Amino acid sequence: MTLLSQIHTFSKTRLSWLLLFSATILFELCALFFQHVMMLGPCVMCIYERIAMLGIVGAAMIGFVNPGNTAVRWLGLGAWGASAYKGLLLALEHVDYQFNPSPFKTCDLFVKFPDWAPLNEWAPWMFEAYGDCSKVVWEFLTLSMPQWLVIIFAGNLLALAIIVLSQFTKPKH
Repeated sequence: MTLLSQIHTFSKTRLSWLLLFSATILFELCALFFQHVMMLGPCVMCIYERIAMLGIVGAAMIGFVNPGNTAVRWLGLGAWGASAYKGLLLALEHVDYQFNPSPFKTCDLFVKFPDWAPLNEWAPWMFEAYGDCSKVVWEFLTLSMPQWLVIIFAGNLLALAIIVLSQFTKPKH
């Protein structure tokens, strides 16, 4: 059995989607730890990146429902890809704010949500922004938080690409 066919078979299990769900929940818990324990105020871009990560959580929940069903699995894969891609774009923009500061290129002062979903009013402890997008407030191994998010979202897209490729192989039983 080839590695791609093994990945295809694994993508049809609830465990694969549970692993994706668990990893993204862990990242969300880390964000809340930074915010509420380390007292690092999230900026507007942080909140938008957090929502992109929650999009991956939602994608994992979709796939978990019935991973053996091709349509459900592809819907989950599509949602995962859209969320990870948007998250990568946001993280790259955030890195640009931090390392190429300009008075002409700044993030918004306040988060903007649709009127029908004012998340910052419903759950301000998770979705209210009060930090500065251009400040580097935390580093690990010389990388800022948005730089780590670039790696995380790009890693998600790489994993997704491999899983999507595997969908075109015949799983061996």
